[in-house]
Amino acid sequence: MSTDARAEPRIEAIQNAYQLGYMAEEVRVSYKKDVRITVGNIDIDAKEGDMSSLQRWVAKILAEQGAVEIQSPDSAGYISRAMNRERIAKPHDLSGIDIDFYVRVNDYLEGLKDRERENLLVSLNTFVATRLEKIVKLAAASPLSPELEAKLSAEEKELYILINNASTKFKKGVLKKFG
Repeated sequence: MSTDARAEPRIEAIQNAYQLGYMAEEVRVSYKKDVRITVGNIDIDAKEGDMSSLQRWVAKILAEQGAVEIQSPDSAGYISRAMNRERIAKPHDLSGIDIDFYVRVNDYLEGLKDRERENLLVSLNTFVATRLEKIVKLAAASPLSPELEAKLSAEEKELYILINNASTKFKKGVLKKFG
């Protein structure tokens, strides 16, 4: 099995794990109408105008039904700050991003209108290309250090390790017993 045939399911599994954690996080909601519901161990009894905290997955379902408004942090600002930090970072240095950065970005993108999403995707593609270039150079040169690991998302960490392993095998293969 080729390296990239193994990498794609691993990255998807990593994203799925972080997606679960992200969806389980508590978010603040304001109720747009009275809500009284019990499902399993979830019990909600709220009046219009009330505020409370719910797990993100519950809040999203209720938001789709028009029952709540999610009081989410400024996702656009969060993404913009990350892109700006990367843009001003030195050519050989990665700026730090959260381990679940891409999960958060994808969740934000889902909520945008097509035009807004397309505009942001242009900037995000540049951001990803810049980080990818830096990761490839760093991973080809040395194993992952704890300092660098703290700057990478979960998906980027997996990519770094794959590139470093492939690079090490390549060097040993081309230099045979001398490498």
